[in-house]
Amino acid sequence: MANEKLKIAFYWAASCGGCEIAVLDINEKILDVIQLADIVFWPVAMDVKYKDVENMPDKYIDICFFNGSVRNEEQEYMAKLLRQKAKTLIAFGSCAQEGCIPGLANLHNREEIFEKVYLKSHCVENPVGTVPQTRFEAKEGLLKLPEFYDTVKTLDQTVEVDYYIPGCPPPVSLITSALEAVAKNQLPPKGTVLAPPKSVCDECPRKKENKKITKIYRVHKKMPEPEKCLLEQGIICMGPATRSGCGAQCLNVDMPCTGCGGPCPNSPEQGAAMVSALASILGLEEEKDRYTEKDIEELMRQIKDPVGTFYMYSLPSSILRRKVMKK
Repeated sequence: MANEKLKIAFYWAASCGGCEIAVLDINEKILDVIQLADIVFWPVAMDVKYKDVENMPDKYIDICFFNGSVRNEEQEYMAKLLRQKAKTLIAFGSCAQEGCIPGLANLHNREEIFEKVYLKSHCVENPVGTVPQTRFEAKEGLLKLPEFYDTVKTLDQTVEVDYYIPGCPPPVSLITSALEAVAKNQLPPKGTVLAPPKSVCDECPRKKENKKITKIYRVHKKMPEPEKCLLEQGIICMGPATRSGCGAQCLNVDMPCTGCGGPCPNSPEQGAAMVSALASILGLEEEKDRYTEKDIEELMRQIKDPVGTFYMYSLPSSILRRKVMKK
């Protein structure tokens, strides 16, 4: 039928739920979505079971917006199931695209995480040392939990992805643009990130003077000048290495970009790109033409939590992927 509505699905894997709220942040445009499509699967808002998806014909869903990284067995199963049932699969948000905050768990393995959370946390009383098991025989029957994986993966490390909408959560403008492209059947070639190709710096109104810096400040330790580039004031801002599309919202309220838009098109390794950008302006006084090893170490020590700073959103999708765990 020519006027048949599209069938859309939303799924929430390992993420905070902000992407679900972002869908509602399009406000009255949600009415346009209702005119365009029927939502056939959205566990956070509808009473729909996994078996309902399993019973759908293959490619029954026109577009599935999948948010969240793949942390456990259930999420992997749903990623593969929704890939089978959907014609178009969109990695919706930074967790699905890059791994995001859950991906920082790749600095540890399952054993270390369980030990910290269930055995050594100050707020947990666990005298017998119980940790989650995948199967447990109770008097009511067999209880099952999905297996918790050692490694957090992105959606496209699990299944083939057609499009990406970046952000933590995706900005409303990117969501509405994507929906309009769907409505008009004007989606770009598969594999496209549905966001502008420029960097956040290109959207930022702050003045850049190409100044060198000798000191790095954590964001809570300096009151920034409102019109000057934060990076040139010594506050690490991921803007040079981050794709635009957010309107530089954080920078407009004196907060540095933390990188949730993902890498720029020509710099897929976001963390390395930012390290390179910082290295180009961070140094000693200009009259010092040579650095000693101690000088370099002192400069580097100013950067607190390098992985959490440069790979806050992108560790699983980076060339680092995860910490190598020694046996």
